[in-house]
Amino acid sequence: MTATNDRTYRSGPNPFHTVMLAGTTPLFLGTMLCDYAYSTTYHIQWATFASWLNLGGLIFAGLALLCAIIGFFRSQDRRLAFLMYPALLLLTWVLGLVNALAHARDAWAMMPVGFALSIVVVLLAGTATWVGFSRFGIGDKP
Repeated sequence: MTATNDRTYRSGPNPFHTVMLAGTTPLFLGTMLCDYAYSTTYHIQWATFASWLNLGGLIFAGLALLCAIIGFFRSQDRRLAFLMYPALLLLTWVLGLVNALAHARDAWAMMPVGFALSIVVVLLAGTATWVGFSRFGIGDKP
């Protein structure tokens, strides 16, 4: 019997990056749902929930962005196409920050802009999560 020294290498984001990336979409989705609940009921508590969920989404997206940038520079293949994933995360984070600034206003004043920004941020976060978990977002060769 011959001994082989085959190693299997893990391809994909590391576990911390995976948790941070997977946490962004539900938090931003919760922000959007709370904005919708506030627009239909006008209970101030929904606006407060949306602000806190948006902050959590910003923290998770920021850490996922940091991991994506580190992963891009550690990758062997640094084509411009693999920069799409960190760019999507950066755009999600910037628009999430603008959304947080919109939510910092009075609850009545934040309504049309905050809800629209929440919808855009959820779509961007979902797209970034999808690209990040696909082979395209990793930056490694198959």
